[in-house]
Amino acid sequence: MLDGVPTLSCITLVHTVDGRDVTTIEGLRDHPLVHAFVRTDAVQCGFCTPGQIVSAAALVAANPAPSKDEIRHAMSGNLCRCGTYPKIEEAIGTWQQ
Repeated sequence: MLDGVPTLSCITLVHTVDGRDVTTIEGLRDHPLVHAFVRTDAVQCGFCTPGQIVSAAALVAANPAPSKDEIRHAMSGNLCRCGTYPKIEEAIGTWQQ
């Protein structure tokens, strides 16, 4: 995330982030969403998991109790080849429990 906004790191040039607040998956290590993803088995192969969690963290920072439609909209830019979307939605919907 750059300044709290999910950002595609694969196309972001490093010189454009100077002086901005950068949050990566490592910075979210203790975030309750990480535990929610594990609890709901939303991690599957783990390839997309960091991006899913970073996007989800931005979502719940803006809206701690998003609806299913809000979750789906916010997560639409993250692709999961394992098809664990229902588990990801469950993790985000229950992250505070």
